[in-house]
Amino acid sequence: MDELVNRGAGVAAWKQIADAIEADIRDGHVPPGERLAPEPALAERFGVNRHTVRRAVAALAARGLVRVAHGRGTFVEAGPIPYTIGARTRFSEIVSRTGHEAGGEIVSSGITQADATTAERLRIPVGAPVLAARFRRFVDGLPFSHGRTALPLPRFSRFLDAFSESRTISAAFAACGVPEYRRAWTEVSARISTAADEPQLEIAPGRILFVVESVNVDPDGVPIQASSTLFPADRATLRLES
Repeated sequence: MDELVNRGAGVAAWKQIADAIEADIRDGHVPPGERLAPEPALAERFGVNRHTVRRAVAALAARGLVRVAHGRGTFVEAGPIPYTIGARTRFSEIVSRTGHEAGGEIVSSGITQADATTAERLRIPVGAPVLAARFRRFVDGLPFSHGRTALPLPRFSRFLDAFSESRTISAAFAACGVPEYRRAWTEVSARISTAADEPQLEIAPGRILFVVESVNVDPDGVPIQASSTLFPADRATLRLES
């Protein structure tokens, strides 16, 4: 049945619609991961135009209740996933332990020269060649993080080919002769998302992101990877273990 907005309530139509959809989510009528009804159906349900519906959905997305996947629809956000960062941090293992499916992709890659920060973290000369890559990681098909990573060359010249075959970082390192590695240090901060982050993570503008800077080392303590990873704050609960 149509739920026409109350034009004399003193509350904007888009706000009434947002409240109604939020109630649907809270009451379990639209569970986490489920797609909302499309804009035309919502417009008919509430007796408004699609622009008003779009504003309501944008407000819900800004609050982290839904995410808009362009070309696929609007989905209810799942709750945050516990993500433990310690001496042995393995994305696929961490996600699998929570009962979810992990995935990942290399968005872009290339050989470049180490800047001062990368050189310090990898303990190599400034200007030394490194394999630089931008990546995304997924949980149940939803973007969970994105960022950049740098690995020293020529030691990891086979890394990309190995990752393409295995789809896991650990297996790619093993193929390059590093079957075991550990986290040397992790630094966590936060910032507001930018226009470059939002399509990568399928988030609304202005969302809070965790910024995780890290360095991994081989069993001899030699740095093998320097990374900067961004997590939407409402998709991950970060736990740091010593």
